[in-house]
Amino acid sequence: MNGFLLIDSGAKLMAPGSVLSVRKVVAADDRFRELSFHAPMSTPATATARNEENLRDAHFAMRLSLIVGVLMLVGKVTAYFLTHSMAIFSDAAESVVHVVAVAFATFSLRLSTRPAKPQFLYGYERIAFFSAGFEGGMIIVAAIAILAEATHRWMTGLTLENLGAGTLLVLLAGMLNAGLGYYLLRVGRRANSMILEADGKHVLTDSWTSLGVVGGLVLVLLTHWKPFDPLIAIAVAINILWSGGRLVWRSAVGLLDYSDPKAGRMIRDRLDTICSELQIQYHGVRFRTTGYRHIVEVHLLFPELTTVSEAHRLATILEERLPAELGMPAEVITHLESLEDHAEVHHEEHYTGKPE
Repeated sequence: MNGFLLIDSGAKLMAPGSVLSVRKVVAADDRFRELSFHAPMSTPATATARNEENLRDAHFAMRLSLIVGVLMLVGKVTAYFLTHSMAIFSDAAESVVHVVAVAFATFSLRLSTRPAKPQFLYGYERIAFFSAGFEGGMIIVAAIAILAEATHRWMTGLTLENLGAGTLLVLLAGMLNAGLGYYLLRVGRRANSMILEADGKHVLTDSWTSLGVVGGLVLVLLTHWKPFDPLIAIAVAINILWSGGRLVWRSAVGLLDYSDPKAGRMIRDRLDTICSELQIQYHGVRFRTTGYRHIVEVHLLFPELTTVSEAHRLATILEERLPAELGMPAEVITHLESLEDHAEVHHEEHYTGKPE
């Protein structure tokens, strides 16, 4: 099958990311068919540069999170020794867990971005799920420890002092953590980093915990009723227990290759657009996430007169355009099939579904 490109001779140089309209006329058995599509100019290269910038931002955000986490831990431990408050103890205990979890998450983020090796052909990205599960497990352990210690201290007697200074320290820590948490979430979503998103959610949980502790201590100061202190600690423990459970669940479904419906709809919309422009059909779409990028498998259907060379060319266009249009790191794997005799070739049931 021979063909030639028709491009407007008056076309001018375009900036990266611009779109150039191209028509390809293909001749086959004295019949002509015209393929009309929009070819993104330098879009794959632009997407790669954007991904690299996002990764640099993610590494910086994780280092910042570790430094701030250590400072928060020092401040909360100081507040605990000043006040002997169980509510502040619960907040400090979560900060201990957070620093350990962030240290592991920093290692995981660095490992997940390493290139694949012969022993690990798909890379190390799935450690993101293990990292989230580890952080969730640590949070659950901290919650159980807080519950046990708060109950014990309530039963054996409560001694509180210097509540004003301790409350102020915890309030400052909570406000700083709130700003850091929103920053981590924003960078994590932009970089498509599950590790950074999990850390951001944990930091936000920590900030709400601190604000809850401050509220409880203010009640103690106003009413002089000391049981408010362990009650707030127990409430904090229940809250972070829920947060840790959600992280463990997210880790589990990720390892089981859960297919997010929102991501599926986005993939299908982009495939519909690209395949319509290339005048090809598709089915058999499967996708999963590694915690950083999506791996998309799709079967492309070509008329029987299409040469392997032409089918490969069109498939390559789709493989390059789809990740760029999704706006996230992705690897697309295509399988080429014949449109006319597709059913006859497959002797066993063949998956032909698409994301809903």
